[in-house]
Amino acid sequence: MRAAMAAAEVGDDVYGEDPTVRELEERVAALLGHEAALFTPTGSLANQLGIRLLVRSGEELLCESTAHVVRAELGAHAAFGAVTTRTWRATNGRLDVDEVRRTVAPPAGPFLVSTGVISVENTHNFGGGTISGIDELRALHALARAGGIRLHLDGARLWNAHVATGTPLRDYGELFDSVTVCLSKGLGAPVGSLVVSSAELIEQARWWRKRLGAGMRQVGILAAGGLYALDHHLVRLADDHARAARLGDRLAAAGAAVAPVDTNIVVVELPPDGPRADEIIARARAEGVLIGGLGPRILRLVTHLDVDDVGCERAADILAKLI
Repeated sequence: MRAAMAAAEVGDDVYGEDPTVRELEERVAALLGHEAALFTPTGSLANQLGIRLLVRSGEELLCESTAHVVRAELGAHAAFGAVTTRTWRATNGRLDVDEVRRTVAPPAGPFLVSTGVISVENTHNFGGGTISGIDELRALHALARAGGIRLHLDGARLWNAHVATGTPLRDYGELFDSVTVCLSKGLGAPVGSLVVSSAELIEQARWWRKRLGAGMRQVGILAAGGLYALDHHLVRLADDHARAARLGDRLAAAGAAVAPVDTNIVVVELPPDGPRADEIIARARAEGVLIGGLGPRILRLVTHLDVDDVGCERAADILAKLI
């Protein structure tokens, strides 16, 4: 990947003159069944742009209560887009269209806030890498279209859902008005996400990217990493999923409550009479295993291309002992 980045042909992307960026944007747009895409430095910016394209100031963004767009983007949609937010609750973040139907606010004229856009995260990060299935997404699409509501897909980890289920990326993408995907998580590129939509809306996104200070110059160096990842790191996501499943099984056998493992994220609830999450994290770090926490008794473990079978087994041994 680094060799591909060093050899990348570059130009000035602010002027649309970087051929490697254009290649990446065209390829990802085609994969997701849309007309155009825009390369951004982060997934949070990509989500800001994708949602801004679809919702007017004062309308509401509707999403699951632990979705990244409402929990981990520091209120950006309110701060920069004047967008209000309301949420529904779902087990492990999985989409429940009936719950959305009960929560959505239909157009109410100049009297009440109306739902402008519904955002779905697939796979769901804080839900534990859980997948929302294509049939449920199609039901959501029908609900939204009947109500004149637009749809955004936070697909930072959509590659994982695609590999785990075999559902074509286009089948996911075509259900949504805007889609974001990330290159720097499971695919292993150092930097970068894309927002995908119609050519008209992506042209607006280009303006907003510049306004927000994210116009980049010879960024083909980074885009080349993304192209390499699509060529070499997509199919191998299945390895991460298998390792995460084995890790979950080992920790469940050690007495922890492990959420269902759909993809490459393992969420572990520690026994009430054992050490706290911060204690486990510190002790694991001392033994060379880096993990995260989601709460006083919740651990979050992510498998990725830099952790092989041997490393995963070693991590399982250490964590099982600590638990």
